[in-house]
Amino acid sequence: MRHDFAKSNMKNYYDILGVGKKASKDEIKKAFRSLAHKYHPDKKGGDAEKFKEANEAYSVLSDDQKRAQYDTYGQTFAGGNGGGFSGNWEDIMRQAGQGGFDFSGFANGAQGGFSAEGFDLGDIFGEFFSGGRNSRVKRGRDISIDIELEFSEAIFGVDRAILLNKISVCQTCDGTGGKKGTEQVTCQTCNGKGKIREMKRSIFGSIEVARTCETCVGSGKVPKEKCQICDGLGILKKEEEIKIKTPAGIDNGEMIRYSGGGEAVKGGTPGDLYIKIHVKGHKLFRKEGNDLIMNLDVKLSDALLGAKIDIQTLDGLSTLNIPEGANTGDILQIKGKGVPSGNRRGDILINLKVTLPKKLSKSAREAVQKLKEEGL
Repeated sequence: MRHDFAKSNMKNYYDILGVGKKASKDEIKKAFRSLAHKYHPDKKGGDAEKFKEANEAYSVLSDDQKRAQYDTYGQTFAGGNGGGFSGNWEDIMRQAGQGGFDFSGFANGAQGGFSAEGFDLGDIFGEFFSGGRNSRVKRGRDISIDIELEFSEAIFGVDRAILLNKISVCQTCDGTGGKKGTEQVTCQTCNGKGKIREMKRSIFGSIEVARTCETCVGSGKVPKEKCQICDGLGILKKEEEIKIKTPAGIDNGEMIRYSGGGEAVKGGTPGDLYIKIHVKGHKLFRKEGNDLIMNLDVKLSDALLGAKIDIQTLDGLSTLNIPEGANTGDILQIKGKGVPSGNRRGDILINLKVTLPKKLSKSAREAVQKLKEEGL
């Protein structure tokens, strides 16, 4: 006697997948793949609960024995009540993998996925569908260093040569790991396949995954004779000189990134070199944008009568004209002697401070008295 879904709390797996009770296996697979794409938790607008329901329905209806039990009794007995992950997971994952979506979200329970102590589900699914994490291009370690610049070096830019003791590509074999002129032979580790298959145990059972062969780094070939300098590794730790160019106007604390300047890795791309800049202070100037700012003390007589004063800039001496009647807080300008920026340079901005004498001579006092009498 067939089960009446309308009078039961059991889920109707046919309705969940949107297929009829007489649907073929291919129709069931197609329906599951469509729903998996639509509701996968990692996709925008995904729904973790509906995704689990679709998987639960597929795990039962894709198995002839469980489907027969379900059609007759409204449940299965091989794995309880047909609760999701008791079905043919190898088949489920193969079909889902052909659909091209990512199961990495299963490793994060907060996203509606599943986790189990002792298992990296993201790793399992990632290796099954994308060829494993080892199939990704390897990348060497990044390096971070600090260098100190003089103020003028930071303003105009400077070329520096620095020595780094790091893992680099072997220059003798150009990273191949083989002796010059040696032939390439089949890798014995992977038998020329470039990958090694291994069984991984999980809560779903044993799953076969493939990882890149570390001996040949996926090429399937290795040099017949090893390079004697790097012992066949293609990389070695050595002292290497790296030339760097700091741009004009760089600020204290800025970081320069040199792509590929980090450590090398066999069969992959080198990491990056990050250089943090420390700029020494200057006794006269400070930098603000493309301008250089300085303070200048001016004698009272020069402020009143005007004067010409030589200013030591970063380019040498420049003459500053102080107009008559200059006052504290006035800002004077020396054009084109600031920070280079493209085809132009900023300016030097000079903040004036008129200094008053603490003592006056008799003649100076008489002169000031006359000014006072004139209302000045």
